[in-house]
Amino acid sequence: MIKKIFRVEDMHCSSCVMHVESIEDDLPGIRRVKASYQKARMDVEYDETMVNETQIIDAVRQKGYKAILIES
Repeated sequence: MIKKIFRVEDMHCSSCVMHVESIEDDLPGIRRVKASYQKARMDVEYDETMVNETQIIDAVRQKGYKAILIES
């Protein structure tokens, strides 16, 4: 398991947070997603053999938000 931090733009409420965190259900290999609209960030713990940063960023984009890897 690996943990990475992403900046997530355009989140402005708890509903946005739940929407972003729902990528956990969409991508196999994600163990935990914790988002914060106050900090405009998302912490993701995942199995790097099953999913990668690009897939995570794409899944967030499909939810209507922009994610950028900020910390490995």
